[in-house]
Amino acid sequence: MILSLERGIYLASRSPRRRELLAQIDVRFHLLLFRSRPGEMVDVDESTLGGESAEAYVERMARTKVEAGWQRMLQRNLPRAPVLSADTTVALDGKIFGKPADDAEATTMLAALSGRSHEVLTAVALKSDDWLEAAVSRSEVKFKPLTPAEIAAYVESGECDDKAGAYAIQGRAGRFVVELRGSYSGVMGLPLYETGQLLDKLRARR
Repeated sequence: MILSLERGIYLASRSPRRRELLAQIDVRFHLLLFRSRPGEMVDVDESTLGGESAEAYVERMARTKVEAGWQRMLQRNLPRAPVLSADTTVALDGKIFGKPADDAEATTMLAALSGRSHEVLTAVALKSDDWLEAAVSRSEVKFKPLTPAEIAAYVESGECDDKAGAYAIQGRAGRFVVELRGSYSGVMGLPLYETGQLLDKLRARR
């Protein structure tokens, strides 16, 4: 059974940026949040696998998150609707830069990105019953050379917290970007073209 999109979908993400982007393309959605309180088991293990490429990693994470979201919906006896999830990572020289664990790691990441081009990969996955598809958006972002003072001020702002690669392009870090090739919405965390394509595929199955 393919579920109707008119009643909306579930977004399995805490990201306010993904909410804003879905609203931008007039997609009705309801939040389906994962566990995050201390002492609770996490729904998704975001550890990388040995030798895993950045593209394989983000697609695996998006698929895992959408499956976990679907199970959450069933466990809570919520009205059934398609579930959407996404995952973003930054890659430099084959190394995956996820969310920094602390200010020191954020500083190290930003110093590595300074004056260089890096990849931002965002995978989006959509599930409805036994149907699941995913797509990956790849973008190239070049940073200007950053001074230690600029890095310290940005880390102190707190904007790098919970951000892949320790920055948010839609925020203060926008002034670091010399060039972007690819999807701005993908770098933000939800590539709208790929998301729209998946939604269209699901509609076509109805």
